[in-house]
Amino acid sequence: MNNSEAPPAVALSDRELEIVNLISEGLTNQQIADQLTIKKRTVDNHISNILNKTKTDNRVALVRWALLWGKVCLDNVNCCPLPRKETEPN
Repeated sequence: MNNSEAPPAVALSDRELEIVNLISEGLTNQQIADQLTIKKRTVDNHISNILNKTKTDNRVALVRWALLWGKVCLDNVNCCPLPRKETEPN
């Protein structure tokens, strides 16, 4: 994607959005795996799928995409609520 192209709008699963958020916080794949109590290889697969869906080439481009589409909030900039589970209290 070059600078003049608009990033594509895509639907990501709740888990994929969670991983994008953790990437935006600067976590490594292993740290994400540890935090989500899943295998690193599973995180690798999720990230590969996310990069394909968003047509981004790397983590930096992915975070840029997420900021442009309001998928992440960094230091109270571009803040948006993440989808809540039905069981979460108000």
